Amino acid sequence: MALHFSPAEFARRKESLLAAMEREKLDGLLLFQQESMYWLTGYDTFGFCFFQSLLVTAGGDIVLLTRSADLRQAELTSNIEDIRIWRDGRDADPAGELSAIAAEKGLAGKRIGVEYESYGLVAANGRRLDAAFDGLAQLTDASLVVTRLRAVKSQEELAYVRRAAVLADEADRAAIALTRAGADEGEILAAQHAAIFRGGGDYPANEFIIGSGREALLCRYKSGRRVLDPRDQLTLEFAGVYRHYHVAAMRTLVIGDPRPEHLTYHRAAQEALLACEAAMRPGKTAGDVFTAHAKALDAAGLAGHRLNACGYSLGAKFTPSWMDWPMFYEDNDWPLVPGMVMFAHMILMDSQSGTAMCLGRTYLVTEGAPDALNLPSLDLVLC
Repeated sequence: MALHFSPAEFARRKESLLAAMEREKLDGLLLFQQESMYWLTGYDTFGFCFFQSLLVTAGGDIVLLTRSADLRQAELTSNIEDIRIWRDGRDADPAGELSAIAAEKGLAGKRIGVEYESYGLVAANGRRLDAAFDGLAQLTDASLVVTRLRAVKSQEELAYVRRAAVLADEADRAAIALTRAGADEGEILAAQHAAIFRGGGDYPANEFIIGSGREALLCRYKSGRRVLDPRDQLTLEFAGVYRHYHVAAMRTLVIGDPRPEHLTYHRAAQEALLACEAAMRPGKTAGDVFTAHAKALDAAGLAGHRLNACGYSLGAKFTPSWMDWPMFYEDNDWPLVPGMVMFAHMILMDSQSGTAMCLGRTYLVTEGAPDALNLPSLDLVLC
């Protein structure tokens, strides 16, 4: 089996999940998030775009229901022993087959948690799931049970996180080395990915963001490339990825002479990031970090150019997004504890002047000051 963690680590995770289920008074749990399956068993696939579920009972039984294409995937990458296959066909009813498995495991009339908030459970299948379990068991939303456990990383996980941080910095250096007037965005993007793959890394859970000129103001990937002008700006958001663990970074590079706004906005972004860093302590909340970000940028007169969130948790994530919970937004009361890996991004987008300035890096929450995992220098990069 291609497992990336020790048997003791998997045993600890299972024990912590069963304890959480007991606290939530759950007799069973239906996992649909691929991240949950990977965390609990090592199961590694993108087959979650089709119906599949991992059933966990309060007694510790684990059953995977998936398609034939993922049988060997589960056998090779996980410690799951009971793998059931639903057959593709016009009359396929995987939700019904899952309810039959639940009945087989003694869950009739019991309380079963469901990861409804999942890319692996589209609304249509959610309706079929509810119909299949109607009259058999009580289904309740338990989307955050495993997510909360995953938010705090173990020492084995942190080893992969730190390797991802190394790859993030290598991708950063590769981009800076190629950024100049006349450079093609495609070459810069290719160099970033090459650095990560050469270092043994993985595909990211979402596309890297790359945009120059007016497109430097975009916070999402878009198709199409351009060549950098003699005086330009280039926004990059990317992540080093290792064993699916992500460490992200974000920055705006300036090509040629910077505009006055670039200098002013970078200084404000740096001060805001350091304010967030100061707030990233045990006992604080995700909302406290956002407040630090908002106060710093609003005091600089940039309230109209900032976003309504300034970061999020990172970990082992699958497509379509590497963003994880909790997120830094107003009044989020999710407590910060040691072992959490958090990405803080200061994003300033001035549509009036066409100026972009972004700065972000990833931190490990500790007992004291957070550990900055990547981007050792926060200086503005002029190319």
